[in-house]
Amino acid sequence: MTNARLFSLKLDAPRAQALDRIFSANGVLAQNMQGYRVRAAQREMAGAIAAAMHAHPEQAASEEPTDQSGNGTALLVEAGTGTGKTFAYLVPAMLWGGKVILSTGTKHLQDQLFARDIPALRRALAMPLSVAMLKGRANYVCHYYLQRTLQDAGALSHRDAAHVRAIIRFSKTSQSGDKSELAQVPESAPIWGRVTSTRENCLNQECPHLKDCFVMHARRKAQQADLVVVNHALFFADMMLRESGVQELLPSANTVIFDEAHQLPDTATLFFGETVRSYQWVELARDVRIEGLTHARDGADWTALCAALETAARDLRLAFDERAAKYAFAQLDADHPLHAALAALDAPLDALTAALEAHAPRAETLGQCLRRTHELRAALARFRAPYPVLSTAPSAAPDRVRWVEVFAQSVHLHTTPLSITAFFEKQRATAPRAWIFTSATLSVKGDFTHYATQMGLPAYLPLSVQSPFDYTQQALLYVPRGLPAPASPAFSEAMLNAVLPVIKASGGRAFVLCTTLRAVERLSAQLREALHARDWDFPLLIQGDASRTELLKRFQQAGNAILVGSQSFWEGVDVRGKALSLVIIDKLPFAPPDDPVLAARLDALAQQGQDPFMAYQLPQAVIALKQGAGRLIRTETDSGVLMVCDSRLVEKPYGRRFWQSLPPFARTRDLEACQRFLNKALNIHDAPL
Repeated sequence: MTNARLFSLKLDAPRAQALDRIFSANGVLAQNMQGYRVRAAQREMAGAIAAAMHAHPEQAASEEPTDQSGNGTALLVEAGTGTGKTFAYLVPAMLWGGKVILSTGTKHLQDQLFARDIPALRRALAMPLSVAMLKGRANYVCHYYLQRTLQDAGALSHRDAAHVRAIIRFSKTSQSGDKSELAQVPESAPIWGRVTSTRENCLNQECPHLKDCFVMHARRKAQQADLVVVNHALFFADMMLRESGVQELLPSANTVIFDEAHQLPDTATLFFGETVRSYQWVELARDVRIEGLTHARDGADWTALCAALETAARDLRLAFDERAAKYAFAQLDADHPLHAALAALDAPLDALTAALEAHAPRAETLGQCLRRTHELRAALARFRAPYPVLSTAPSAAPDRVRWVEVFAQSVHLHTTPLSITAFFEKQRATAPRAWIFTSATLSVKGDFTHYATQMGLPAYLPLSVQSPFDYTQQALLYVPRGLPAPASPAFSEAMLNAVLPVIKASGGRAFVLCTTLRAVERLSAQLREALHARDWDFPLLIQGDASRTELLKRFQQAGNAILVGSQSFWEGVDVRGKALSLVIIDKLPFAPPDDPVLAARLDALAQQGQDPFMAYQLPQAVIALKQGAGRLIRTETDSGVLMVCDSRLVEKPYGRRFWQSLPPFARTRDLEACQRFLNKALNIHDAPL
């Protein structure tokens, strides 16, 4: 469907005129927001969203913007970097969206929208709009568990005790209880797990602190607000868990907007599946010990019962030697130690369950521990039991895969659906509404089919709006000649030799984006040695040495640093100006074929007669590469080089799909041309304004 058809179908004259008055050179935003720039793509996107919000389901069905079940308009908007997509969806949402749920990829972006973008736009438009932000339980201080932790303060380390004191002061003055507002205690501090609640251990209506509960206050505000800002994880957790209060948000919404919508398939897959984590048993044992000794000390040897469960839970990790790995459960040998470790959970669980059943009536908290025990036992039983094939066809395969993820100190047992389409279609069927999906990376060479198939959108309105940046002048795509295949043992050294002259030409100022953590370790070690040997004074920052926020801060402050990172730096990172003039990508970002979920999906596609590579692996990798490439040019004055050290980009037939999906960079395979481009770009950057 073309853009013209979309606009002629939906956007009526009064709304079009209103948007013109807002987004024009002399409009509301230009008059009220310093630095505002008119962008045709932004106005185009806002018009499409306004049209989708105003679509009448019955009328729209004849023009194909809704699916056949009448679940409402589904609009997919790929908006290039610099489009200004935030205001492009916020303006129509505020004016005509009705009750709007806005879901974004991370809590950081959620905070930015709520604290900066929405208030600024609300002031500019003079809109009396009520806005609320809602996060998951783990983001809010829990008065009950804070008090319980305080009672057990003798077991805390000096640092944890200091953090608890700060949290207590915060809880007495904060209106929200959101831990992101307490800068004194890092959000990653372990103590937060002791002073927040989870769905499993929340006492709900039985909590003695219910009246002051930060979570309940946040939910009530969200129910009453015109615009509710959530994150993808909470949105899908609400779909699956249907916690009290939250489930009323979705049915009452007229419009749902997903920003950073490219993340939805992975997030939804996580929440439509089921995971049992070994540390959940450890936390259960800790809570039962405390509650048992508090309310039924004479009823059982709680310390021994809980120690037995904790030991059995920790022994799950001892079943594996590797530091980190993933395994398909069905492929584990019959004598693999994990099977015995899982069976060893039965006895301590039976004993603990019996004790809790005998004494649960003595306290609500003991009853809640018993419910958690039953829930975790049921989840474990489901994982250990074979999942049935849901078809009698000879080629049928299970629609889920069971797999095991091993971390440094824990083991996760996953049951993951191979497709989320049925789940998402069911949720969209609750009531017709406008569904807006937007990101800088949704299509492959302008085709949204792969994304729409993943999300279960049988009919949708596609729209691509181009970036205002002049990529042919601002950026160069460089693929060096002569590099061996990425799988070759010689690739690592050859890549190092290829990147060093480019790093020298850029004066550092580089992101080196790797497809695996192992590559980060190897390449950073090589770079450190090479920089030292050449006496190049470029600070080397490596993922894992500090938090992402801290590494980015150091990178920008240094001005000539080299940052080596993996997946967490491929997206959601915004470094503007000359501090980032070179982005190096080691390989085309194909997902590792030994990933259990990917392997099961590819098998299922093959059994359906499809080509797994063309239908799934290639489009996934194209979208991932677009994300990494998007780190380079962030403003109209940025310039630099995107270096891809994978000759498949130009030498394989499918490579065309990659570079034709990227912005229209100038392209070269010549090192000297690359160096000349960087010299010119850096001279422009360094010239006086």
